[in-house]
Parts: sequence; C-alpha cells; structure tokens
Amino acid sequence: MQKRSQSTRQELVYAAVQLIANGRFADAGLVNICNTAGVSRGALYHHFTSIAELLAEVYAQAEKRVLALADDSFASRGAGAPARFGIALGKALAEDQLVRAGVRLAADGTDSPPRLREELLARLREEVLGDAPVTPEREVLADLAVVITAGLISLGYTDTTWWRPESTQRIWDALLPLFTDAERR
Repeated sequence: MQKRSQSTRQELVYAAVQLIANGRFADAGLVNICNTAGVSRGALYHHFTSIAELLAEVYAQAEKRVLALADDSFASRGAGAPARFGIALGKALAEDQLVRAGVRLAADGTDSPPRLREELLARLREEVLGDAPVTPEREVLADLAVVITAGLISLGYTDTTWWRPESTQRIWDALLPLFTDAERR
C-alpha cells in the first residue's frame, strides 16, 4: 500500500510538472492536475493539503536538481564556470520538464518572486563575484552573466534553440575573453 501511495503522490507531482512546464502556471489548477494524473480530488487532498503544497513539492524537487547543476558547474572555479552553468541549465530546461516547471515556481508553491529562476540567477552573480575584491568591472561581469543566462532561459520558452548547448556555447565563447581577462587581474 505504501508503494501505491508514493506512486500516486509522484503522479500528482508529474501532472503539475507537465501542466506548468508545457503551459502556464494558471494551467496547474485542481481539475487539470487531477485529470492529468488520473486521480480524484480526494486523492490529491489525501497527499497534499493544497495545490500550493503540491507545487511547493515540485519546486523542492526541481531545486534539488538545479542546485546540483550549479554545484557541479562551479566546483572548479574560473572564467568558464558561468558558461558551464549556462550550458547545463539550458540542457536541463530543454530535456527535463521538472526543471522547466520548477524555475517558474517559488518555494511556497506560487509564481511570486523570488522564484527558483531568480534564486539561480542570484547564485550565478555571487559565483562570478567570488571571493575577489568587488570592483565595478567585476560587478559588470556578474551582471552580464545574469543577463545572458536570464535571456537564454526566457528565450528558450518560445524557441528551444536557445537552450541548446551549442547556442549557449557560441554566446559564451564570445564573452569568455572578458571573464578570462578579469580572472587574470
């Protein structure tokens, strides 16, 4: 029975993920989630006290995945770390509906800021600034990394070409000299 209960719970998470990843936040309403998961309203409320709690679980699972991507990308410091992160994130957005849905959510299961997307961008900025003294040039590079990554995330929702590793790599290849020069200083 425990196994079936866990399976139903995860089916509800996947239903919410599909609706948000491939549509809009508003699509993840009670009726749509239950219909997509093939369960009753009672089953949903047996596993989650509210839609917000269900969506908070989507956020939590997505957060775990993207933080692992960030940790891997920034494990070895250097000018290439922001590019590694951007490429890994784009690939995850293209291939993983959980990540695609999760970046649209806040920890409380709403679509209010700060969403996971903003949290990732803040982490990226912190990583670019690093432990080095903060200079105006370093702040501009951190902001540039955020703008590029945010733009690629947003553009990918309308055209997934922007999430492809080769698209992201091409852009970062043009920017890498700026980051490399800053590392040398």
